[in-house]
Amino acid sequence: MARIPLVITLAAGTAAASALVAVTGPAAAKPPTPSADAVAVADAVVAARPAALRASRHDTFQRRQVYKSHGLTYASYDRTYKGLPVKGGDFVVVTDDAGQTRYTSVAQSSPLGELSTAPGVSESAAVATSKAQLKTVSGIEGTRLVVVAAEGKTPTLAYETTVNGTSAAGISRLTVDVDATTGAVLATEEHVTEATGTGTGWINGSVSLNTTQSGSTYSLKDPTVTNLSCQDASTRVTFSGSDNVWGNGNGTSKETGCVDALYVAQKQHAMLSSWLGRNGANGSGGAWPIRVGLNQQNAYYDGTQVQIGKNTSGRWISSLDVVGHELGHGIDDRTPGGISKGGTQEFVADTIGAATEAYAANANDPFDYQVGEEVNLVGSGPIRYMYNPSLAGDANCYSSSTPGSEVHSAAGPGNHWFYLLAQGSGGNGQPASSTCNGTTVTGLGIQSAIKIMYNAMLLKTSSSSYGKYRVWTLQAAKNLNPGSCTQFNAVKAAWNAVSLPAQSGEPTC
Repeated sequence: MARIPLVITLAAGTAAASALVAVTGPAAAKPPTPSADAVAVADAVVAARPAALRASRHDTFQRRQVYKSHGLTYASYDRTYKGLPVKGGDFVVVTDDAGQTRYTSVAQSSPLGELSTAPGVSESAAVATSKAQLKTVSGIEGTRLVVVAAEGKTPTLAYETTVNGTSAAGISRLTVDVDATTGAVLATEEHVTEATGTGTGWINGSVSLNTTQSGSTYSLKDPTVTNLSCQDASTRVTFSGSDNVWGNGNGTSKETGCVDALYVAQKQHAMLSSWLGRNGANGSGGAWPIRVGLNQQNAYYDGTQVQIGKNTSGRWISSLDVVGHELGHGIDDRTPGGISKGGTQEFVADTIGAATEAYAANANDPFDYQVGEEVNLVGSGPIRYMYNPSLAGDANCYSSSTPGSEVHSAAGPGNHWFYLLAQGSGGNGQPASSTCNGTTVTGLGIQSAIKIMYNAMLLKTSSSSYGKYRVWTLQAAKNLNPGSCTQFNAVKAAWNAVSLPAQSGEPTC
């Protein structure tokens, strides 16, 4: 398969907290060693079963994936109890190339204790209960016994089933945990994320794409990024042709929508490598198929794909920040702990969308810290403003009600924090942003801000929350800059400026 540089012209458009414990590694100083040794150090720490891991005598651990970023290695681990997966038992061990253990981030705050693994209800009954959580069901992906170790709650044996279909809100891919003793629903997790944008048209202009050539046929498939292609959503067939010229500049054309979407995905892939040292959206050199043609004013990621819908004028909403946001959900999903929780998932994806837009530096879609400003969904302007969330009716400042808010609305304080961290309260060429405590905040620039955010995501566990993101971002700034407190202090000042208070166990500098 060949890498084909391709220029395409589009018509210009209108413009109780987790255990977060420092673990001491080997004390003797030694020269830096290959990063593979850092993984061995992490495995050795886990094999020693330190108290920080909150291990019971029935626990075993399996390394899941290793992420490397700026001289640090983040090894994520899953926990099993008597052979059953533990949801909420995950943790991350951070090591460096000098053989030192820098930090551990552990979801559990106490050992599991003694728990029976004999179910009291049948699997078929649990599946029926899971199916009943949706309006319609098109398929069942599978069912397994797990131990649910939700923060602050008694560990419980459960059946975990993932169901496909529709809910009251629309398309759904729902994981349901059913108590294996009582048959009650313990928790549900929706994998379909929703984000939509507003603005006025298709504006990426003339763009270059890497396409795949096979004989005399070209396709909108990246030749080097596994699974990254753009397809017609109705047929799930990748767009192909004989001339390697794509799109007609009309935003109602699915092929044109795919030109924009694939362009965004490839720009994001480059940003992840250049700014963050990450190998693709999924962390291992790949991404997901993008499918243009969803007959809704919406776009979503569901763990297997990105679907792109249209605005009320029938134009496909493949803008830099919308597609960057949806792929951002995938990046969140493929970092430790999975999709962020506690009202944080949308702000996390917004930060990645903003970084994608900044990196692309496309004059037709200027970097602006607005979300969805270029696609006119319903004619009401951007759906979120990171510098002033209240412009879209969202809260600028964190409060106890934030985690329970609708997930897009709950993004307000996190988006405001990220803007202050990147641009500062004065804006530095972007709009000024007032703080909740009347302070002045100095920004670090978006590249430094997203580096801190990403490295915090590498500390993430399945019990993520706003409070834990404050801890993780402070720790990330400290890990990345061990000889300076400048970035640490900026992170802290930005969280204080959006009224998220200090957390138990947070680091100092």
